[in-house]
Amino acid sequence: MDYADPIERLVTALKRLPGIGHKSAQRLALAILRQTRDEALDLAGAIQEVKEKIRLCSVCFHITDVDPCRFCADEARDHALVCVVEEPNNLLAVEKTREYKGVYHVLHGSLSPLRGIGPEALKIEPLLARVRAGGVREVILATNPTVEGEQTAVYLSRLLKPLGVTTSRIAIGVPVGSEIEYTDEVTMSKALEGRREI
Repeated sequence: MDYADPIERLVTALKRLPGIGHKSAQRLALAILRQTRDEALDLAGAIQEVKEKIRLCSVCFHITDVDPCRFCADEARDHALVCVVEEPNNLLAVEKTREYKGVYHVLHGSLSPLRGIGPEALKIEPLLARVRAGGVREVILATNPTVEGEQTAVYLSRLLKPLGVTTSRIAIGVPVGSEIEYTDEVTMSKALEGRREI
């Protein structure tokens, strides 16, 4: 059964979101249709506000509404300690431990030659520029423990070593093949505690 064109348009738009198939998109569209006008407009306004106000931090490339982001602007944090993560949600997983007091650098992906993602597609050059500028004592590579994440960590360690900065990798504790985003606080905390130089 075909829905009215506005509903079909909404279903098509929702299907573009990751993890949303046709059936899920239909359910979401019908749920939005059942909302009051104010609730639906609030959702539309929230989406519009995100697109208009959210940008990348000019220092660490985390998503933010202020530049620099709250992590980079926090003088109480150790700016000589930089934790490199693949995606913004990985940064939040590290923050949940409440033990890490350094700053971050978000790559926005990992190296994946099979998917055509090379070093130029990631925020690698700005990381190297930060280290070259001085003041960085250690770089913690907290990329996902996947093939691509490991590949990215090895690549970064080769670039960082000649710059005279200590380079470490988060320790085992985060299961291989998993995503940092879904790691619990204790496991993430242990992984940070047991990081090793590479």
